[in-house]
Amino acid sequence: MIHDPTPDHHEFEIDLARDEVRRRAAVLEAVGDDWDPVAVLEGEQEAYHLLYSNLDAQQQETYDRLVAAGVLPGREGEGHAAD
Repeated sequence: MIHDPTPDHHEFEIDLARDEVRRRAAVLEAVGDDWDPVAVLEGEQEAYHLLYSNLDAQQQETYDRLVAAGVLPGREGEGHAAD
């Protein structure tokens, strides 16, 4: 590769590794010391359960079709949303 800098072309470098370290530090600072990822996941699972509970027959059919098509994730151990 021939290095031929011209007045309208400039070389620059970006240290992505350093930027990634900075980004990760900012994320950890933002979530704080009391962040509990297990509790967050459990809360998300409970919200998903509540969202798809008490569906009427037509809603349940639509939900089942969306799960079968891969649009929505299925509930582990169950074929449909909780009643």
